[in-house]
Amino acid sequence: MSNFPDFFSHGYQVIRELGHNYTGGRITYLATDTRIQQPVVIKQFQFAKSASNWSGFKAYQREIQVLQGLNYPGIPCYLDSFETGDGFCMVQEYKDAQSLAVPRSFCPDEIKQIAISLLEILVYLQNRIPPVIHRDIKPENILVDKELNVYLVDFGFARIGAGEITMSSVALGTLGFMPPEQLYNRQLTEATDLYSLGMTLIGLLTGTKSTAIDTLIDEDNRINFKRLVPKLSLRFVDWLEKLVQPNPKNRYANAAAALEALQPIYVNRIPEVQLSQSRLEFKASKLGKRVTQTITVNNPIPETVLEGKWEVAPHPSDPPHMPDDHAWIKFAPARFASNCAECRITVDTSKLMAATSYERQILLHTNSATETYSLTIQVQTDGIPIATRKLPYLSLALLGGICFSSVWLVSQIWLLPPEFSAVLMLIVFGGALLEAVFGGVVENLWKHFPFAPKLEPPPGLGGIILCLVLWQVILFSVVIIVCFYVVCLIFYALAWVGAYLVYTAKKIQAEIKNKGFSKVASIAILILTIGLGSSLGVGMKLGASNLFALAAVLGTGLPLAGMMLYPPLQRRRLIAQYRKSEQHLIKP
Repeated sequence: MSNFPDFFSHGYQVIRELGHNYTGGRITYLATDTRIQQPVVIKQFQFAKSASNWSGFKAYQREIQVLQGLNYPGIPCYLDSFETGDGFCMVQEYKDAQSLAVPRSFCPDEIKQIAISLLEILVYLQNRIPPVIHRDIKPENILVDKELNVYLVDFGFARIGAGEITMSSVALGTLGFMPPEQLYNRQLTEATDLYSLGMTLIGLLTGTKSTAIDTLIDEDNRINFKRLVPKLSLRFVDWLEKLVQPNPKNRYANAAAALEALQPIYVNRIPEVQLSQSRLEFKASKLGKRVTQTITVNNPIPETVLEGKWEVAPHPSDPPHMPDDHAWIKFAPARFASNCAECRITVDTSKLMAATSYERQILLHTNSATETYSLTIQVQTDGIPIATRKLPYLSLALLGGICFSSVWLVSQIWLLPPEFSAVLMLIVFGGALLEAVFGGVVENLWKHFPFAPKLEPPPGLGGIILCLVLWQVILFSVVIIVCFYVVCLIFYALAWVGAYLVYTAKKIQAEIKNKGFSKVASIAILILTIGLGSSLGVGMKLGASNLFALAAVLGTGLPLAGMMLYPPLQRRRLIAQYRKSEQHLIKP
């Protein structure tokens, strides 16, 4: 059977006890309003208790009187009151929140939010006409729920209007939270409740219980708490000290003034860290190059100085290192004391493998609330530092094909021995080669020759077709034109072929040099290509059994093949050597 009192006849069913003061005959219950099925709070005063007296009953009457005139979200509403056989009960709105006397952990910013909510309640009370002075603000009379909503309760000691208080009411309040003017029967003002609020906040910030709050008060009624809150901002400490000044004239005039002063204040004296980026990506355009990126570290908290130190987190692939000395990642500066620090992070890729991705964690140790921040850096190295030297095989084949077709056609048309035809064409090709190498020599000779062409041959495939058509014209001209004129046409055609070879040889030599070959090598490759093409053209006329033709083909073909095969073979050898040297480089 339940020991709770039976209030069913009044429309309430008691659920459980919330608190009690048996010596004073006061008990608080959580109950249900059976008419609307809503939770309520019932505060019961029992006359039969030995320590109970009429002053306690008057407190209930005063609380009812005050609450009936209040309507504010931060103050539980008065709902009902009724008499019982042994006392009197008051019914109030229930708030699912615990008092600040229940041990909980609030950060300084949350305590500031609680202070703002309490000041807003006091502003409402002080704006009443006449103003309401609570006179008993302490952790037990402040409720805070999980969403940090704040409620002020227990208006039993509240006073409507200021003025002097009688000697009989001096004890009304809680020692340690009462300001001197309330304790010593002096004039009450709107600054009176600010003292109690300040003591409540100091108790929360220092972790001091209500029963031990007097340990913070010295003989001169000064509150000594600075040493207990080293991480609070100086402005917030000054604000708290002004709330608890013994002389009410030295406090804020009212709750509105205290609220206005509090709102722009930063509570923490601990710096904060704001990073311009949390991930850095490095990409080296050349292996061995040092790449650098800058990261900005800001501290937005005034009256503080951010101190930081960079370090690379240990990694199994990195050699052992000291915090300030890493093998391939450097910081400048490695340490700083600034609220806006520009830090350069440099990566030395000469110690890293080619064409490889690296990922490391760098740490920023600070004096902020979060002592260590971790950032990711990703490094992508360039390919193997060995140039690819690839000859213009298509262009060389085109040049060789021109030489081959020209020699073969001349050997077919001319009524001369093929050896003589080859020699004559080699003279033309040699002139073209000289033009490509030295520039302007053959061109100037042709300009002074009476039968030299006045137009440059068109480049590319059109030039080749034009040359072949020209040879067909020459073939028919042999039959119908006198020998002298035939000779002129032949020289004219040879001039066109030579001019086109000048263009082709110049282009091919420039292309070879752009691939990384020297000038001597490019000239040698051109000579061998022209020689091979001409030799094959002669060989087509003389036959494969001709020793002269065979020697010419082998003498030009084998060296040319060697020069074409050497670059890829050399690169393969260098790559193998580099891969072997990578064993000493840092792995990803």
